Amino acid sequence: MRVGLFGGTFDPPHEAHLGASLLALKRLKLDAVWWLVTPGNPLKDTRGLAPLSERISAARILTAHPRIKVSGLEAVIKTKYTYDTLSWLLAHCPGVRFVWVMGADNLRSFHRWQSWRRIAELLPIAVVDRLGPSLYASASTAGQALARFQLPESAAAALADRRAPAWVFLHGLKSPLSSTALRALRRRGKDGGNRGVSRAKGGRTKRK
Repeated sequence: MRVGLFGGTFDPPHEAHLGASLLALKRLKLDAVWWLVTPGNPLKDTRGLAPLSERISAARILTAHPRIKVSGLEAVIKTKYTYDTLSWLLAHCPGVRFVWVMGADNLRSFHRWQSWRRIAELLPIAVVDRLGPSLYASASTAGQALARFQLPESAAAALADRRAPAWVFLHGLKSPLSSTALRALRRRGKDGGNRGVSRAKGGRTKRK
């Protein structure tokens, strides 16, 4: 079985996440993609993060695909870092050929992940292009360090069979969507709504 692992906070999940998964399924010849919805990213401020159950539910509604499985595995096995999660999966899923799938924006910051070099040695990696980050992701610290292990995109279909370290850059998505931008819009919408309620209570404006 060939499985892509796609991790993140998914706050909120959006069409670019789904698009990356579908692209990986097709181009990497995968049997499935597992979304690993993390309780929280150690590199990011998790204040205001939506509850894990809500993010998992939203991800399942968005995907609704028989070959995409949404999981809160890290909360169950009590892992905080990607390397520990991947090590657990490799130990508990013998015979499964895993590929780590991530966006080009994550390749840019990959060198900040705990044990990132060991992650690259655990399993092959597919990097999906993003509008903007794709332009300089390969020039990042991790991109340069792993450059000699990059395979031509034409070899993507065989990536799951390759011994790590090995990675490919998958082009073709170019989505501008990001969870960070969507969260900002959500916060602005809530703040605007709260201001409107306050004005109405003060008698200075009315809502229809």
